[in-house]
Amino acid sequence: MTRDSVFSAARWWSIVRKEFLQLRRDRVTFAMIVGIPIIQMALFGYAINTDPKHLDTAVINADNTDITRSFIWAMKNSGYFKFVGELPNEAAAREAIARGEVLFVLNIPAGFTGQLLRNEKPSLLLEADATDPTAAGNALYAINGIVQSVMLKELTGPLAPLAGSSAPFTVNLHRLYNPDGITQYNVVPGLMGVVLTLTMVMMTGLAITRERERGTMENLLAMPATPIEVMTGKLIPYIGIGLIQSTIILLAARFVFHVPFFGNIGAVYLVALLFVAANLTVGITMSSIAQNQLQAVQLTVFYFLPNILVSGFMFPFQGMPKWAQFLGNLLPLTYFNRLIRGILLKGNGWDNSWPSVWPLIVFTLVVMTVAVKTYRRTLD
Repeated sequence: MTRDSVFSAARWWSIVRKEFLQLRRDRVTFAMIVGIPIIQMALFGYAINTDPKHLDTAVINADNTDITRSFIWAMKNSGYFKFVGELPNEAAAREAIARGEVLFVLNIPAGFTGQLLRNEKPSLLLEADATDPTAAGNALYAINGIVQSVMLKELTGPLAPLAGSSAPFTVNLHRLYNPDGITQYNVVPGLMGVVLTLTMVMMTGLAITRERERGTMENLLAMPATPIEVMTGKLIPYIGIGLIQSTIILLAARFVFHVPFFGNIGAVYLVALLFVAANLTVGITMSSIAQNQLQAVQLTVFYFLPNILVSGFMFPFQGMPKWAQFLGNLLPLTYFNRLIRGILLKGNGWDNSWPSVWPLIVFTLVVMTVAVKTYRRTLD
């Protein structure tokens, strides 16, 4: 047995020191070591909420009386509903829900209080955007308790006989777009955005770093090509890959999970194209910043985690605190989730989609500008 084959504590410690020195010099890895636990604790500890409260609600109030005002206040006091305005008619209500401006609309018909006093068992209508069953579910379950509290408060004295064994009025719940509360209708369209985010950012994030490690970067640097030419030239093939992935997911959504398609399929592909472009610019920017493929993968993970957690894919967006919603509104997946679910489940057209389209365009232009600025014309 030679001396070199015997375990040496000194040699072992030298290797350990070398690894620590290498980690200290690798700023991206060090940031991941510290950043990922902090981000995960902040998001799961504070941002994630499966029982959202203070959900945006509008009202069509054609019978403004003490009893109807009491019902509205009872809804507010439940903590689930936050009234943000009054709408003139049912058409405006459907438009507001389709745009995602409100999650609920309470419709109080004319003559409601008169019918209640005549014991005619009138009803109110509560319409809900049920594309995300988790967001609306608990709020809708609270309605029966709200009716009971209004009865106990308002039907006293001469009105006490109205509070018999059965409720003197009812609230008809109308779950729009997903009346059966099928989770796949919400998850599968959102999964399209998650898959595109991971694959597009990952593949393009490795594009330049792979060439740098293989030594083929010199060929690109020797070419009389501008940064924008190199960037866009590398992106085009991945656009085709993204559209192929979109097609696979759409076919599975329709024929495996039976997700309804109410919108225009051309609009779906246009939105997918914008989203693919947004993620490709993120990937190419990371590719320009990262020194090697490992760093590119680490940056992809660092970018992917907030996307999947605060975009409204896994957890109700309106249930998150304001700072988490602000973070989510900086990410393209948030807007893509609204667009793809709106087109497929609501049949949204251009007017209803534009509020989520222009942020994707702005995001792509800004990040592409950053990518061109950070593109290295040398190997140093």
